[in-house]
Amino acid sequence: MATRTPNPRYRIAACAVALTAGGDLHLIPAGEFRGRDGRPKDVPAWRLDADIAGRLIARAAARQTRIVVDYEHQTLHAAKNGQPAPAAAWVDGARLEWRDGEGLFATGVDWTERAAAMVAAKEYLYLSPVFAYDDAGAVLDLLMIGLTNFPNLDGLDEVTLAVAANSFLSTQPTEENMDELLERLRWLLNLPIAATAEDVLAQLDKLKAQITEGNTATAANGADLLALLTENRARIAALTAQVTADPDPAKYVPIASVQELHGQIAALTAQIGSDEAGRLIEAATADGRLPPALVGWAKDLGSKNIAALKGYLAQVAPVVPLGGTQTGGAVSAATPGELSETQMAVCRQMGVSPEDYRKTLADLAQG
Repeated sequence: MATRTPNPRYRIAACAVALTAGGDLHLIPAGEFRGRDGRPKDVPAWRLDADIAGRLIARAAARQTRIVVDYEHQTLHAAKNGQPAPAAAWVDGARLEWRDGEGLFATGVDWTERAAAMVAAKEYLYLSPVFAYDDAGAVLDLLMIGLTNFPNLDGLDEVTLAVAANSFLSTQPTEENMDELLERLRWLLNLPIAATAEDVLAQLDKLKAQITEGNTATAANGADLLALLTENRARIAALTAQVTADPDPAKYVPIASVQELHGQIAALTAQIGSDEAGRLIEAATADGRLPPALVGWAKDLGSKNIAALKGYLAQVAPVVPLGGTQTGGAVSAATPGELSETQMAVCRQMGVSPEDYRKTLADLAQG
């Protein structure tokens, strides 16, 4: 479980700055500042620098609505006095700007015709931005801006500011909530506990790309990921049902039948090989090419490799009966006591030494 940092208390304050007709609006000064009535009382000073302003501008740019500029903070007072709160102008959060040494500015302010005329006529001389700040006095968020002629806090009491806090900060994500959200996303995406918010966003982008793959229109227009996941699960379930259902016998053969057929073919092949080996051995025994002592060996060879048996029998010469010669009376080229090339081939094929082969021949001749 990740350790959460303490959540700073949000407070709301308002200060006043001089209003100039036309151009950009200087809302909050740079550095440390205080109200003319001595506020703040709970922190040494309010504070705004480049880093703090960068986070403030990011929050404002992420809003769905623009920041209102009203008259005399009537937006805050309306809850008590019940009077309308017309806008004097609108500020786009994305057009807030930090200027070093000066502070926070609003650019591209969209004034109403009435308010522009009042400002031009100097009927209003000051702006009073309402902002949130934390325990250290750092300005966190710009909530609204009021046109005013009171260069202090516009008479906003603590009750009014509390109402503003409930109205504007209740929907702002706190650090504690963000920590919990990141923790849950890390678990969901199987990321390490040290994964940053950027790591989580990158993983979410990958996940979205995988889910929306092949559906470019959905990916471009924004995807309901939950709906896409549900659709993909339905497709997987349908494909699984097709696979596990009984196959069409006209298109598929059971695996067991195929395996049985392979067994039958193997047995038949072995039987055919055995019969052929028997015929070869019988013929070779009859014509003297295969001595009785080699019949067992020949049967074993034929059962394993019928081609090798055929090759062996094709090379050997018949064993000559007593009183006869292998050459039919012709003089043999082999030296007495030596084996012919055919006999040497028999030795190599059988894996026996020439001496053992000569001994076997002598034993057969004797009887």
